[in-house]
Amino acid sequence: MPESNEIRELILRIAGIVIEELKLEEITPEKFDPNMDLVDELGVDSMDLATVALVLQDEYGVFIDEDDYPKLKNVRLIAEYLQSRLHGAKG
Repeated sequence: MPESNEIRELILRIAGIVIEELKLEEITPEKFDPNMDLVDELGVDSMDLATVALVLQDEYGVFIDEDDYPKLKNVRLIAEYLQSRLHGAKG
């Protein structure tokens, strides 16, 4: 199933936030693999993940429960999580 423009834009924005917060200067959002495991492949620790989650909460106005952090293994999963929050949890 092809990705929607919305999910592609979310992936690029989240990749940009991850790159900025983790200071990954050698990669661009367009080149960032959205399926790369942030913990196992990129070495993101729980504090880094919490920082990224806080930035996303501020940017998108959604609450990300700490219990959900383990589900947010890669940029694509984070984008899908945010998309479901943005469309399902209004109100």
